[in-house]
Amino acid sequence: MKSASISKYRPFPAVDLPDREWPDRTITEAPIWCSVDLRDGNQALPIPMSVEEKLRYFTMLVEIGFKQIEVGFPSASETEFNFLRALVDQDLIPADVTLQVLVQARQELIEKTFKALDGVPRAIVHVYNSTSPLQRRVTFNNASREKIKGIAVDGVKHICDLVDSIPDTRVDLQYSPESFSDTELDFSLEVCNAVTAVWQPTADRKIIHNLPATVEWATPNVHADQIEWFCKNVDQRENVIVSLHTHNDRGTGVAATELGLMAGADRVEGTLFGNGERTGNLDIVTVALNMNSHGIETGLDFSDLSHIRQVYEQTTRMIVPERLPYAGELVFTAFSGSHQDAIKKGFDRRRQEVETEGEDLAWGVPYLTIDPRDIGRSYEAIIRINSQSGKGGVAYVLDQEHGYDLPKTMHPQVGQLISGVADAEGRELTNIEIRELFHQHFVNVEAPMQLIEFDIDHSTWDCSAKIAIDGSEAEGKGAGNGPINSLVNCLENLGHKDFSVTDYRSQALRGGSDADSAAYVQISKDDRLIWGCGVDSSIELAGIKALICAWNIAREG
Repeated sequence: MKSASISKYRPFPAVDLPDREWPDRTITEAPIWCSVDLRDGNQALPIPMSVEEKLRYFTMLVEIGFKQIEVGFPSASETEFNFLRALVDQDLIPADVTLQVLVQARQELIEKTFKALDGVPRAIVHVYNSTSPLQRRVTFNNASREKIKGIAVDGVKHICDLVDSIPDTRVDLQYSPESFSDTELDFSLEVCNAVTAVWQPTADRKIIHNLPATVEWATPNVHADQIEWFCKNVDQRENVIVSLHTHNDRGTGVAATELGLMAGADRVEGTLFGNGERTGNLDIVTVALNMNSHGIETGLDFSDLSHIRQVYEQTTRMIVPERLPYAGELVFTAFSGSHQDAIKKGFDRRRQEVETEGEDLAWGVPYLTIDPRDIGRSYEAIIRINSQSGKGGVAYVLDQEHGYDLPKTMHPQVGQLISGVADAEGRELTNIEIRELFHQHFVNVEAPMQLIEFDIDHSTWDCSAKIAIDGSEAEGKGAGNGPINSLVNCLENLGHKDFSVTDYRSQALRGGSDADSAAYVQISKDDRLIWGCGVDSSIELAGIKALICAWNIAREG
């Protein structure tokens, strides 16, 4: 933005709240959750959901655990009306789920809304009208505060008159002073108190005052001040549920909601993955999982977040951003070598500690705020390899994806080669490409030396071998205290022993089929330590192949 443009903007005024308490509070329990995906989220879609898609989405919301679901604006369109009737006619509303419907404070729209609600066991009628000075001046042509308050009061009176028209439905009231975020606090309070006086709430029939940050104008602390001021001054606070409805115009919708809860709010409206007008609504997934990460039970089940994301993308035709907290494709991914190494060490250490202390051990893996398994994510995608990756990341992928538990001192040798390939190609390598590169350069390498035949007497460990080096064959014998030692002696007898064996490891390959065993042999040659890997269904032959492989790598390196 050019500096000449700045003069048209003004700072948002602070709230006069010298005795604010929210900064010293913490969130200790979950709020009442209300999904507005099927209304606020749906109205923001380029192609709104069909009735069939909304039914599928509704079923998912119920499975997640939402007990309050705003299903639409039935007086606004036939699709919205027909969807609500489909829920009733097909008996799809669980007994513990309350449907919320939105309606403007207009008599004819309220009457159509009540027709749509006939047969719904539990309903929240969500009535609203705009209250901000900007809306009063622009949208309502300089309407007075009294006129705006009168619209709200008259709308609620008409709702009261219609409650008995659907006697089998429990009707609760929610009122929203739309654009609460930039409405004068005293006027928001005045309108809400006037609505409360009409509805006459009780302890078992509370009124919901929803305070929308319809547009996010200020920093989250200002929003928290607004909420705390309202909670401290509203009439009949004991009979009022204070609800939050934040948007994300400044990119701080989640923070504003969390601070709003600290400021005294009881309820939260939002959508999955933040779908909504402009920059979107509050992302309920993020807020709920933030709470889970602090040990707070939310009543919402995101244990199969990948499935939820799939349904969301199919029905809304929206794409979950790759960096969106928890759900994004890359949020459990580390490219940096130092991060990869720390994550691998964290998982290794946790596995050891869980064996002795149990699964309830406090979570603690570097760079990961939660265990990806708890939301149905796989460890497979946590570490991905590009030119910035390190030895620990490559080793982790080979271990977790392909079952190779490389010796620690082999990590630099393998990591350097594979990261070098990623750097040369200027891109990320897939897990399959990593395995193929590992096999090509470190497993059963058969040139320039090829082992043609190998026989050993297990009683004496004497061996005979036929080898070919650069196409020239030779046969020899060797003796030792085991297969590898005997082959080393055979190579020495053939004049090819210019190394010493310094380390040996073996393992059963996880997920292997034709080749179930892997062996790793390290040799020392010309002041270099070189590892080779052998794979075979026989652990003995795997070790022999690993020795030949190490010799070839040293020769060619």
